[in-house]
Amino acid sequence: MADSPRRVPKFDIGKMNSKPLEEKIKPFRLVKYFTFTGLIVIFLVTVILSVFTTHWVKAMQRKKSEDYAHLLIENLNHQVFIQFIIPVGVRYGKIQLSKKEQFERMDKVVRTTLHSFKVEALNMYNKIDDTRQNPTISYSFNPEMIGHKIAASTGYQRALEGKSTSRLVQRGNFWEILLGFPKEVRLITFGPLRWEKPLGRISDPVLGVVEIVQDLSEDYKSIFRTQILVLLTCTVLMGALFLVLLFVVKRGESIIEKRALERLRLKERLNRAEKLSAIGEMAAGISHEIRNPLGIIRSSAELLKKKMTAVDPSNTFPDIIIEESSRLNNIITDFINFARPQNPNLSPCRVEDVIEKNIVFLDSQIKEQGYRIQKDYQNSVPEIMADSAMLYQSFLNIMINAMQAMPAGGLVQIGINANARFVTVTFEDEGQGIPEDLLEKIWDPFFTTKEKGTGLGLGIVKNIIESHGGSIHIVNRPTRGVRVIVELPAMQRE
Repeated sequence: MADSPRRVPKFDIGKMNSKPLEEKIKPFRLVKYFTFTGLIVIFLVTVILSVFTTHWVKAMQRKKSEDYAHLLIENLNHQVFIQFIIPVGVRYGKIQLSKKEQFERMDKVVRTTLHSFKVEALNMYNKIDDTRQNPTISYSFNPEMIGHKIAASTGYQRALEGKSTSRLVQRGNFWEILLGFPKEVRLITFGPLRWEKPLGRISDPVLGVVEIVQDLSEDYKSIFRTQILVLLTCTVLMGALFLVLLFVVKRGESIIEKRALERLRLKERLNRAEKLSAIGEMAAGISHEIRNPLGIIRSSAELLKKKMTAVDPSNTFPDIIIEESSRLNNIITDFINFARPQNPNLSPCRVEDVIEKNIVFLDSQIKEQGYRIQKDYQNSVPEIMADSAMLYQSFLNIMINAMQAMPAGGLVQIGINANARFVTVTFEDEGQGIPEDLLEKIWDPFFTTKEKGTGLGLGIVKNIIESHGGSIHIVNRPTRGVRVIVELPAMQRE
């Protein structure tokens, strides 16, 4: 009976059939991928919308600033004409801003008109009739600029035609401009300075050109900060949503995996039950047919041995027949016990008493082969409802397997722990363990790595433990050897 293989990694029924398990959870995994992909797409769309929204806000800001500049030019045109051109023309007969008195009057009119308005710079240019000439700055917020000639730009030319135009100037490195947060942003607007009738609407002719420069850097920075705030808010919300979805997906995967594992367990039990049923039917038909002639062979061999002893004491043929008959009888017994598990005759018993009987039985083998038994029993281990004879058989098989895993001797550790529901018995050896490639086969009937073994030992142990409402697991120890964990229901006290 004692014929389990040497080494097993951790007992994991999911590994026993990983491909079917993956097939079970594959539909949910597809849902998970679609969910996460959708979340990423939503986040990217949100970022794109944020970028487009920022672009629209900047366009609106520019349009607003252009309209603002045009109104300033129109108002300035009116104030300059009423408060400067007419009075100066009447008094001096000619406008000459190079004269200090006229410049100061002009400067006062302009600064009073633009007081509290967001204008960084203002220049007024004279009108040129020859396109080959360059216009001259007649007035500027910066006195040092007065009298300088500049190249006639497109904005200047269109202002002479009576049209106001604006252009945006951005300064910064390539990435600052590409990402929309340049260091400096200025809106330069050119508008005509025209003759107008007193208290009437503005009309031609054009007297000169007015250039207004507005610093929009703070406005653009404010827009950029708003964009960053929107992106951070979206990132936080998407991160929170991602964590929620991740939690939901993990829970869903866990539930589906548990159900898949349960289906696999049920399928395994069904297949095993079908095998046992077939074995049981076959065993019922041949057990008596084999045992009857086997008993006759053994009896005849024993009788032959008595007669041969008197004639030829050195002849061992009868002993060989008796030994092989006994081994064949044990095989048949194992076969029947596995195929037709007995129902346990339950009665109160103590696990530690059963183990002590096993140790007494194996005492001579333990001493002869150099084994050591180390016991670690929890105090006040509760009784269990069990068939002590069947438990004795299962524990004996486990201990023999542990000893066979250490041919040169070694330590066998036996521990007993208990809680309100279960009594847990652990057996640990210092052998080589069970190879990983044999993990799927350790519970299969007739599988063995030993020369003389039926491959039914672990199956019989499993049947006995499960018939008591318990469970058995085999795992590798962290260092070396195997740990066998047996859980049996504790007897409930009323």
